[in-house]
Amino acid sequence: MERILQQLIFASRWLLVPIYLSLAAILILFGIKAVQETAHLFAQVFIMTETEIVLAGLALIDLALIANLLVMVILSSYETFVSTLNLVEGQQKPSWLGKMDAATLKIKLAVSIVAISSIHLLKAFMNFKTGDTEELFWLMVVHIAFVVSALLMALVDKIVFSRHRH
Repeated sequence: MERILQQLIFASRWLLVPIYLSLAAILILFGIKAVQETAHLFAQVFIMTETEIVLAGLALIDLALIANLLVMVILSSYETFVSTLNLVEGQQKPSWLGKMDAATLKIKLAVSIVAISSIHLLKAFMNFKTGDTEELFWLMVVHIAFVVSALLMALVDKIVFSRHRH
């Protein structure tokens, strides 16, 4: 009975697969949105200001960062928690895949969140109008909280896990 229970619990890791497939489906939506935004940008380029073009570029960078984050989560989480990815001969595997444990993934996620937050903060600064100081203040507070959290996670990882990785 205990053996059957252990096998069932171990097999439950496969319940994560629909979540990873759902995240992969979101990548398709991001691709569609990026093409739509780019087409809109080209259609409006002659009437847009330089600031509007920069903001549109930042929005696409933001989209790319989030898409990269999704790929990192999907691939490394699958390989860490479900099963090893057995790729076809000659198919390239990202260099980081297989080298990332859950703690490292969390730090990479935190750093990505800081980068995304930086872009949102930059957009807010570029759209700044006198009187919006309270909103800008809170955006900076949230961004600083993300930065401090990422730094603390990296510090804890270095203190606790760095000796065990070698």
